[in-house]
Amino acid sequence: MPELITPTPSGLYCAAGDFHIDPWRPVSRAVITHAHADHARSGCNAYLCAEIGRDILAERVGKSALIETLPYGQPTTLGDTRVSLHPAGHILGSAQVRVEHKGEVWVVSGDYNNAVTSPACAPFEPVPCHVFITESTFGLPIYNWPDPHQVFGEIRQWWAQNAAQGITSILPAYPLGKSQRLIAGLGDGPGPLAVHGNVQTFLPHYRRAGIDLPPTVPLRADSLADLRGRALVITSSAAQDTALLTKLGPTATALASGWMTTRAARRSRAADRGFILSDHADWPGLLRAIQATGAPRIGVTHGQLQTFTRYLRDNMDLDAFIIPTRFSGEAPASP
Repeated sequence: MPELITPTPSGLYCAAGDFHIDPWRPVSRAVITHAHADHARSGCNAYLCAEIGRDILAERVGKSALIETLPYGQPTTLGDTRVSLHPAGHILGSAQVRVEHKGEVWVVSGDYNNAVTSPACAPFEPVPCHVFITESTFGLPIYNWPDPHQVFGEIRQWWAQNAAQGITSILPAYPLGKSQRLIAGLGDGPGPLAVHGNVQTFLPHYRRAGIDLPPTVPLRADSLADLRGRALVITSSAAQDTALLTKLGPTATALASGWMTTRAARRSRAADRGFILSDHADWPGLLRAIQATGAPRIGVTHGQLQTFTRYLRDNMDLDAFIIPTRFSGEAPASP
């Protein structure tokens, strides 16, 4: 009997439903787990995503794209399969894709975070299945996230110390997901909370979705005087070196990422501070998610492929296998 979901040159493909999941190339029908660039590509004839993530996906693939949606948990029929989408806890609209065919159930997780609950998206929900395809971005035992409330407290303290010395705090972050989680978690501080670059693009979608975000100030030439020496500026990583940032006077830069677990990662990014905060599952979270599905077969992708697959085989007696991907993991500044 052929596999329900198989790797192809265009990404994961379900022949029984005639659709791809997070394809790397333009295809006829794409089911999308979330709108990050390594999971959502433009050019497909039709897309299916979680209802609450539609507008964000349109920002990524084009507002003229044909995008169909499903509320979380509501099934639909694609070919000979029943497909439903379930919260992944990663970013707004992120979903696990449940595919059922002739009594067999596969779940493609996309990126997920079950280690903690983010204030900026629906929490992860385990989905029982026969085969679970999991990411493994942080699939090593060294990755074990601290309490995010503690981390946000540390960021606010760093910000306050900088403001007391007339230093502007700069926090580069991925413009979709991480930035909104930082904004939601930081709340009031010793000065304005400013945004720069593509971060501003996605904020209206989060607010329309009912995510509670404190007021932010766009970093512009006319706001520099109010921000200089007081603000915390959340900027998309690609925009760090623009002229506006250089006009903020003395600055200090920090990174908030799971990669900040290791000193080597902090040094390589040349940041003044590193805070451990990720929108992905940590090592214990990955293991809990796998156990919660009850799946005897586990496909491993996006991350620590060899190491994590071997651990699942040798220590959990699971039929674990590698699913190749074009992506080795996201850039160290973002997860």
